[in-house]
Amino acid sequence: MIQDHVRVEPKLFGLPTQEAVEKQLKETYNFKYEKEFGMAIAVIEVLEVGEGILIPGDGAAYYNCKFKLLTWRPELQELVYGTISEITNFGAFIDMGAMRGMIHISQTMNDYVSFSKENSLSGKQSKRALKVGDLCLARIVAISHKGDEPKIGLTMRQPGLGKLEWIKEDQAKKEKEAAKIAKANEKAAAKGADKGGKK
Repeated sequence: MIQDHVRVEPKLFGLPTQEAVEKQLKETYNFKYEKEFGMAIAVIEVLEVGEGILIPGDGAAYYNCKFKLLTWRPELQELVYGTISEITNFGAFIDMGAMRGMIHISQTMNDYVSFSKENSLSGKQSKRALKVGDLCLARIVAISHKGDEPKIGLTMRQPGLGKLEWIKEDQAKKEKEAAKIAKANEKAAAKGADKGGKK
């Protein structure tokens, strides 16, 4: 819950006070970033509106109000889903809904990565490519609070991270290897049982 004095502009004076305050809050807090609470995503509910105050020389009215706000505050080591929104020669930008993060080219995959003519990032050995529109899972590894919005640094060079297709491919490969090992162990156990029975 947040308590704030909201400045309601004169254009909203024809509305009932509660509705005018709610509209103004939605406008004021629409994707506003504050270091202490993060990115405001939506005003959920206006709980209380106090008496209005007029200040000479200012045509607006001020109301002390309490309201619920849905926010997202990025945290170090947090896992985030997003869509690649831009590819550059130094990395990729990922749209996480409320904010954008940046993945340096060296953090996109466990491979030598280069920027291709097709506007994608390509792995030399894996032949994997990262392009605009790809859905990814990344980890937040750096947050800088300089400026209006934080700058978020991401990595996809850890197990279980990357383009969602890569994660599925890696999981299928692991399951196949595990099945192969289990089969080899079964054979070895059966062979051992046969030898034990022949004595």
